[in-house]
Amino acid sequence: MNYTLNQLQIFLEVVRQKSITRAAEEMHMTQPALSIQLKNFQNQFNIPLVEIIGKKLYVTDFGKSIANIAQNIINEANAIKYKTKEYSGLMTGKLRISSASTGKYVVPYFLSKFLREHPGIDLTLDVSNKMTVLKNLLDNQIDFALVSKLPPKLAIEEEILVENKLYLIGNSKTIDNDKPLIYREEGSATRMAMNEYFKKGKERKSMELTSNEAVKQALIAGLGYSILPLIGIKNELSNGELHIIKSKKLPIITNWRLIWLKNKKLSPVAEAYLNFVRQEKEVIIKNNFGWYLNFNEDKY
Repeated sequence: MNYTLNQLQIFLEVVRQKSITRAAEEMHMTQPALSIQLKNFQNQFNIPLVEIIGKKLYVTDFGKSIANIAQNIINEANAIKYKTKEYSGLMTGKLRISSASTGKYVVPYFLSKFLREHPGIDLTLDVSNKMTVLKNLLDNQIDFALVSKLPPKLAIEEEILVENKLYLIGNSKTIDNDKPLIYREEGSATRMAMNEYFKKGKERKSMELTSNEAVKQALIAGLGYSILPLIGIKNELSNGELHIIKSKKLPIITNWRLIWLKNKKLSPVAEAYLNFVRQEKEVIIKNNFGWYLNFNEDKY
């Protein structure tokens, strides 16, 4: 048997995604290149690892057992890598963070210095919708989640990072009532904020999009209006593509925060990162979010 670590990683990603296309995207490979590696791995077994029924991919029972072994092999390979770095005097291990989609405008600033100071640490940062982020947290697949609203009835601890300000946004400073409100998908924190804000207003036609970027482009095109986090539209406000529409009880202000499961035993890397954030966050905010905290909506 002659498999490579790369083939094991590819097979594990296919198992996780249950899709060759999505696995290729996650691995930053073309679909044909991934398919070839998957086929080469499959050729080493007489029993199918996966089955295609209709257009859906299913992992066989044999494939699931091989995936468990493959994960153990990858874990041991990582242990060798980390142990080598450890003997060189480096802090080593994995830091796993899952962030709500708009958090991508926040979390890099709270990571860059830490990762520069600890080059032996591998970062896994998953940016997804809030429902996926919370599932990752509940499944104990991550060290920290970055969210703007606390999940109800979930025993967690938190470290507040920076304010999250949400404004009513359009491509002009006034509202055309014939145009719809543009919402994020169900479960999104932005969707929840819009539902709360507009719940007492008259019914209006609406449309639903599944990412803040899609909403932003729809607003620039003049398709309607939406409540959006300020932190993701700095450039569009500056160049006049988008405008703040003054409205009562806005902005809505929440906080971006790191959360983790209560009583979770943090790894040494996760503990070191939490200590770093607590010590450095005021400097990080001052150096990177001054425009945001001192924002004057009258200019836009």
